[in-house]
Amino acid sequence: QVQLVESGGGLVRPGGSLRLSCATSGNKFPFYAMSWYRQAPGKQRELVATATSAGYTSLVDPVKGRFSISRDNTNNTMYLQMNNLKPEDTAVYYCSAAEIERGRPVAHWGQGTQVTVSS
Repeated sequence: QVQLVESGGGLVRPGGSLRLSCATSGNKFPFYAMSWYRQAPGKQRELVATATSAGYTSLVDPVKGRFSISRDNTNNTMYLQMNNLKPEDTAVYYCSAAEIERGRPVAHWGQGTQVTVSS
């Protein structure tokens, strides 16, 4: 069973930066579609960014121009660089590794890391 471990969260003032990491076990990392999600209190979990196995990346509109996603297939790690953070970015951030198993989509999840943006 693949394990995903997020790190890098914390408390930061508005306008500050954080870099989240997601370390993944096993040897299938290059083949996963990797994503960051976040869940704010009282809200549903939402997609933030995706980096496919082919190297394509995408960001949702609220974070475009502020966040960037990257992956290091050599070290089995995905990153989320977050700049110009806003209070509305406060959430638990989760990483996800998606693959096709026996013809069905499967998503593996980390335990999450808290990001709090507050003055």
